Amino acid sequence: MRRMKKTGSERGVVAPLTALVMVFLLGMAAFAVDVATMYSEHAQLQNGADASALAIAKECAKSATPCAANQSAAAVGYANGNALDAHSNVLSAIADASAATVDVTLQSQDPDGGNHFSLQFARAIGIPTADIQASASAKWTYPSSGKGFPLAFSQSCWNLGPATPAGGDVQKITWKPGTPSCTNASGLTVPGGWGWLDDASTDPCTAVTSIGDFTTSNPGNNPPTTCQTILQGWKDTLLAGGTVKVTFPIFDTASGSGNTGVFHIVGYATFSIWGWHFGNAAGPYEFRDTATDPGMNATLACSGGNDRCIIGQFVEYSTSGGGGGGADFGTDSVSLIK
Repeated sequence: MRRMKKTGSERGVVAPLTALVMVFLLGMAAFAVDVATMYSEHAQLQNGADASALAIAKECAKSATPCAANQSAAAVGYANGNALDAHSNVLSAIADASAATVDVTLQSQDPDGGNHFSLQFARAIGIPTADIQASASAKWTYPSSGKGFPLAFSQSCWNLGPATPAGGDVQKITWKPGTPSCTNASGLTVPGGWGWLDDASTDPCTAVTSIGDFTTSNPGNNPPTTCQTILQGWKDTLLAGGTVKVTFPIFDTASGSGNTGVFHIVGYATFSIWGWHFGNAAGPYEFRDTATDPGMNATLACSGGNDRCIIGQFVEYSTSGGGGGGADFGTDSVSLIK
């Protein structure tokens, strides 16, 4: 039987094929590395844009005067602080006081100051850089509803208007629900300056309120009996060295005084609580500890008997999310809208 004769040798074919495949695989790997670093860069820019928009919105909410439109200088620190190489370019940071919004756009920046993102491998095919940007928008509002401890304060007892934000009053104050007035450390007295709210919630020691509502009240001297757990929690927090900040509804005196059994809710303010006297019973219904706060002197304490008081100071306070539309009493709600 005749053997077939080979016409040529196939030796050496595998090497060039392997080289071609390796070039392709290395190219794909290089492309994947560049894409991954671009995604990382965009994530850093987005974090910086989000942080900048939220921070500027919070500052604008607290400002007694309308924010300046150009907020680029304020955005730089937050933008760079969220970049691994501490470099970002602020293309724009605009605050719109009338719309209560802040819009921020950031662009990647090289450590050498170039406003682009340098690619490592794509430059081999003529693409040395990429333009990466990220944007965010935030809005500030003042709460229009609340759910919390069933106690309301009069708008006229303290200066809580936007001209003097709540945090501007650094003095410790004593709130005393008298019959029928409340008095603070500045000597202001107003009828119906206090009142327990009717518990309309399924949660114990909780009232649900909204601005514009005529919320019914219980003008009795003692707090709801369901508040013991919450008050004990406040006490434990303070004794452990923590802070207790509670947001209370604020009512006006023109259309609801509390003495008539209703409160006309117009906004919300946050009180940093240091002590209280809510009833004659011992335990959590009364707390005054000079060891945890040396400033808690006798002049700030309730005199006892039927006096009721809550001791501390109104503070600036920001929350995240939630609707707005209430009056500016130093408590704002800031959220990302884009």
